[in-house]
Amino acid sequence: MKILVLGGTAWLGGKITTAALRLGHDVTALARGESGPVPDGAVFRRADRDLPDAYAAVGRQSWDAVVDVSSQPGQVRRAAEALAGCADRYIFVSSCSVYAGHDVPGADESAPLLPALNADVMASMETYGEAKAACEQHVLDAFGPGRAIIARAGLIAGPGDVSDRTGYWPLRFARPAAPDDSVLVPDAPELATQVIDVRDLAAWLVGAAERKASGTFNAVGEPMMLSAHLELARQAAGHTGPVVSVAPQRLADAGVNYWSGERSLPLWLPLPEYSGFASRDNRAAVAAGLKLRPLAETLADVLDWEQAAGPDRERKAGLTAQEERELLAAL
Repeated sequence: MKILVLGGTAWLGGKITTAALRLGHDVTALARGESGPVPDGAVFRRADRDLPDAYAAVGRQSWDAVVDVSSQPGQVRRAAEALAGCADRYIFVSSCSVYAGHDVPGADESAPLLPALNADVMASMETYGEAKAACEQHVLDAFGPGRAIIARAGLIAGPGDVSDRTGYWPLRFARPAAPDDSVLVPDAPELATQVIDVRDLAAWLVGAAERKASGTFNAVGEPMMLSAHLELARQAAGHTGPVVSVAPQRLADAGVNYWSGERSLPLWLPLPEYSGFASRDNRAAVAAGLKLRPLAETLADVLDWEQAAGPDRERKAGLTAQEERELLAAL
């Protein structure tokens, strides 16, 4: 197959390119080339997707599939319109953030969506869900539902996750901040987690192109309670010290943030408004060929990557060691 990856140099795009090359496909990556090297074996076309002539060269070729991971509606609209006449199908990696609500466990792809962003540019992450909803609509307008795959990904995990949301816990258990090796965790027995390994997502997207699939799918992993997820992270790290569970209200009162960013506990979310955020129905994607590796394998591989990448690098999520020591002393 001839596959055009719009991007192909950053984390997910690179994994998609690598997966397609491994299966013997002819892959071209169209990107600015600023997010990393193009995997060996792929053809690189340098282009800025914000410019009107970005698709001039690739638009004169025929493609079995186009894969797009952008969050900018204008980029996706221009690409879909430019390539509709030369590509068999368009695979768009969207997000479960397009859903209007996250309080219903087990919700499927028919759940209500946020209104599409009425702009070409997502000015901030505050409108990420609306921007992805607009991108979906642009793809469907240009290719129609029979020639499009909309993959609504959940939290993507695995080696290379610089968001630090999936690597924080195995690394913290491997390197406790407290002198007695204690690790602080949220006491949230009713909170679920749901991650998909980046390698599984990439393999499924390439397979969907091979099978000429179409449709909208929740591309998510299997739901698992946060406590079970943390226990697997602890096992991956070989941690044997105390685990200190702190009530959500006490964490919030102490200024600990949800999910990501500074002074946060990754994967932790408020209930009940997020009781369905990490427990969406993935049966359609599984029926369409999605294969999921055990979470224990993903966490072990993430820990290996974290340790090789440099555990002391500046991080985008989690508590610093000093913050955790102070919280353990205070709480």
